Amino acid sequence: MRIAMISVQDNPEPDAPGRRRRVATLARELHRLGHELTVYTRLVDERLPARVEVADGFEVVHVPAGPARRLRQDDVVPHIGEFARFLTARWAADAPDVVHAHQWVSGLGAVLSARRTSIPIVQSFHGLAGGDSLEVERLVGRGAAGVVATSGAEADELARLGVRRSRISTVPWGVDTHLFTPYGPATARTGRLRVLFAGDLAPRDGLDDLILALTAVTGTELVVAGGPARRFLSGHAEHERLRDLAARHAVADRVSFVGHVPHPEMPALIRSADVVACPQRHASAGVVALEAMACGVPVVASAAGGLADSVVHQVTGLLVPPHNPAQLARALRALLGDEVRRQEFGAAGQDRVTIRYTWDRVALDVLRAYDRVTGPEVITAQRGHSQVYTKLRRVLGRDEPAG
Repeated sequence: MRIAMISVQDNPEPDAPGRRRRVATLARELHRLGHELTVYTRLVDERLPARVEVADGFEVVHVPAGPARRLRQDDVVPHIGEFARFLTARWAADAPDVVHAHQWVSGLGAVLSARRTSIPIVQSFHGLAGGDSLEVERLVGRGAAGVVATSGAEADELARLGVRRSRISTVPWGVDTHLFTPYGPATARTGRLRVLFAGDLAPRDGLDDLILALTAVTGTELVVAGGPARRFLSGHAEHERLRDLAARHAVADRVSFVGHVPHPEMPALIRSADVVACPQRHASAGVVALEAMACGVPVVASAAGGLADSVVHQVTGLLVPPHNPAQLARALRALLGDEVRRQEFGAAGQDRVTIRYTWDRVALDVLRAYDRVTGPEVITAQRGHSQVYTKLRRVLGRDEPAG
């Protein structure tokens, strides 16, 4: 199968953080299974070549669309018409079998570029942004032949937006089980029990709740991995706010901010923890929880989004309501005070990841999602959404953005 991936904002790099790495890993796995991959991303540096053959076997095409520098997502939208015209011209002579767009901005370009063709579009939002973007997300979701949700909660949100259930496939993100294992070095510890948090420092990730919970969990330290590199933490607004919060609640001596930790170093840090806490207030994809489970470390997590799917309550960890420091503290105390239970949860978590969340399993599930959209009746339905294309053109403020 010839697969075109669109990742407008995130140039896929295996060693990059977050979504960029995950897109690259999925492309690598699909290529390993014998499929031909081309990833289209926006050109952000004039020094980059038009096409790059990545060592993992797929090709990256840098599409000229707007100024050749990094832009905020909202600033990219006016240039999506140019991006779509590039794809339309390229695919007129060399069409892929399926297009897989990542995030709604990429989906906007995919739907506009393929609207007159028989190329099926699969859309991944990786969590709906909502707010001002919600209407475009709804139109992109309805304009695609299929949508891949990362969790049951996201699938429910998509259905509420008007995407047909029959077009939604639920496929979680995967875990590198060669890197994240229970075996290997661990970061040095103090004499205290350790809770680890890894993620953004913004309020929506729930670190505020975790710091408040720490006031009711004695003899325990909290290690926070996230934000800028450690040398740049001083003066970072969210770091200063959280440090002041810890000081006001007299736990500053038990909270350590280590800044951004490179992905290859995360397993050692996870293995040093007694519990990994994922207190997100939003519908997180749950990747950190899965990486912790792969390392055999139990998880205390919010029952939100992908976390509610990946963490099995009372089996691989404990689930608590989001934005509830009291129940978060209660769950942490229960696990930290029971070493046997932690070991049981850790072993069960590793088994669960090995069975369900390896990248080869995820790639096969994505291929099944592709197969679901290749029938002629699905393509006819995709092309029939003329009102979707009209409304999307209005988003760009142009009559005919895709040429």
